[in-house]
Amino acid sequence: MRVIVVGAGVVGTMHAWHAVERGHEVVHIERESEARGASLRNFGQIWVSGRAGGEELDTALRARELWEGIGERVPGLGFRPNGSLTPLRTDLELAVAEAALAREDAAARGYKLLGADEARALNPALRGEFSAALWCERDAAVEPRTAQLALKDALLASGRYTYLGGREVREVLGGNAVRDDHGDVHRGDVVVLCTGAWLGGLVRELVPDLPVRRVRLQMMQTAPLGEPLTTSVADADSFRYYPAYASEALDALNAGQAQDPTAAAHKMQLLMVQRKDGGLTIGDTHEYEHPFAFDVLEEPYEHLVRVVESFLGRPLPKIQRRWAGVYAQCTDTSRVVHRQRVRDGVWLVTGPGGRGMTCSPAIAEKTANELGW
Repeated sequence: MRVIVVGAGVVGTMHAWHAVERGHEVVHIERESEARGASLRNFGQIWVSGRAGGEELDTALRARELWEGIGERVPGLGFRPNGSLTPLRTDLELAVAEAALAREDAAARGYKLLGADEARALNPALRGEFSAALWCERDAAVEPRTAQLALKDALLASGRYTYLGGREVREVLGGNAVRDDHGDVHRGDVVVLCTGAWLGGLVRELVPDLPVRRVRLQMMQTAPLGEPLTTSVADADSFRYYPAYASEALDALNAGQAQDPTAAAHKMQLLMVQRKDGGLTIGDTHEYEHPFAFDVLEEPYEHLVRVVESFLGRPLPKIQRRWAGVYAQCTDTSRVVHRQRVRDGVWLVTGPGGRGMTCSPAIAEKTANELGW
């Protein structure tokens, strides 16, 4: 079988991976020379802890298993099973963590409530004040800025993969084919469009009422910390954002413990992961109203610095990079992804939202199974 994959972000790359793994030939088309969107501008977290139960958690757990297996074969992914800690400071925050531990799927997530000393033994860089922490053993991380290139190199080594960068697909033709902006026609047995947050142009022509929206965020990265941050770190505002923590205890937290005004205004949570070079990737904000601002705002970064320093008990290293990114999210946020046949032999797969890096291997596996690859 010859598979045409359009879009070389992590979702598209994982579709190419599964096709090649099953013995098929892949032509992979990307409008940039290399992917530059949300697949690089993220934390690199394989984030099981906050996922909703049912299909979403099953997808995340399967993806976690796949990431680990791929990481063993492609060391350039930088896969590491680092887990995550969410430090807790108030009784209301502790109650949300205890409610999460009472979930039927808590064991599958690897949840455990740790005392402050236990958490510091697991992650000695957390020298700030907190009374307990929620540990999620199943969380993991990869290196988002290099993962795509490492996967592409592995695919090229198969001999069944062709990468065409700097080509924008402009038209879907009959007979499972597309035409790019160079005028070249690419024919296959199936076409999979994994266009990420690029929802205009061709995608709008194919699906005028696509139930997917774009979300903008701000993030930053520091100079090397100078010591290991052995786990990913979240703050209790993440309880307000991720569906796994929905409970009466969360309702009480929302009613009785207001967010910092800056965090509330920018729909913020803290997520933090250490990169291979020792720097920290820190974020994030969420902006839903269009048109998006063209600039980044300083107040959210100042808030994040305060929160991180309070957990580390030390000044944050110099901030070296700040950026904004945009991802595509299903308007029905309970859906893991939007997968639709838009023409005979042509499928659109988009809208995983902030779950793209976490769930992409399992999303692509399901596409491959459904299409009979």
